[in-house]
Amino acid sequence: MTGLVYKSTGSWYTVKTELGKVYECRIKGKFRIKGIKSTNPIAVGDVVDFELETHNNEETGVIYKIHDRTNFIVRKSVNLSKQTHIIAANLDQVFLMITINNPPTLTSFIDRFLVTAEAYSIKTILLFNKIDAYDEETILEVKYLAHVYRKIGYECIGVSAKTGKNVDKVKALMKGKVSMFSGHSGVGKSTLVNAIQPDLNLKTKEISTLHMQGQHTTTFAEMFDLSFDAKIVDTPGIKGFGVVDMDKEEVGDYFPEIFALKQDCKFNNCLHLKEPKCAVKAALDDDEISYSRYRSYLQIIEGEDEHYRTDNWDNN
Repeated sequence: MTGLVYKSTGSWYTVKTELGKVYECRIKGKFRIKGIKSTNPIAVGDVVDFELETHNNEETGVIYKIHDRTNFIVRKSVNLSKQTHIIAANLDQVFLMITINNPPTLTSFIDRFLVTAEAYSIKTILLFNKIDAYDEETILEVKYLAHVYRKIGYECIGVSAKTGKNVDKVKALMKGKVSMFSGHSGVGKSTLVNAIQPDLNLKTKEISTLHMQGQHTTTFAEMFDLSFDAKIVDTPGIKGFGVVDMDKEEVGDYFPEIFALKQDCKFNNCLHLKEPKCAVKAALDDDEISYSRYRSYLQIIEGEDEHYRTDNWDNN
């Protein structure tokens, strides 16, 4: 039988067939997928083949094959820099939810997420949430960040899960697609999903005022079928986003604005650091490239992500 993985709890997987029947499945033996050292060989969104077995008068499945993935999004695993954690597979798009404060989303986090999404060819849309709660100064900050990312080519939408602002716009982008919602705990993922599809009733919690951080509400990634021909993957909040190892020479390829200028540099292998006649550095001096984006680029190629390696999923 063939089905789609809707939920992974680490040892059991909820799999739904094309006919809509749901089975709890486990893995048969060990899976090794194209050399990926992963803590979770099967992820939400995977298409799998399984066979049925009866255990204690209950019919369950044994997964023996994972179909080829069109893409997947991955991050460094908890305290295991050599291993990765696959967040979800076979996505059409990701909505990265951002809040300026309560809790704050740093540009370094946004950029690391975008680099990973670019590396795995996943379209990302930036949702600036909680705009109903911002003062005039914070709204200006939202507008500035949206300008930075729109200039690169990313779609940016200001939303309010509580008031419903632009929720219909997000729904329209989701129709007919598999979408993942991601971001820090407390940015309002579950609240927005509930606004999109109220009968899901995903758990939500208030922000911890002591640390201005979200309290985790989602334990495992899980896919839901929505009423308007859409699927959504709800994910645990992420504290940090460690970029999976990539060569220094290729990091710039996943910054679209840097990649666009690469051919104009004097040297083919230019890392855009101190090399002469570097088109990227010239664009930076002319304010054509955002300094925050260039700083994120430097942090990644210089390996300044040790603090991300100890950060982890809120519940794992």
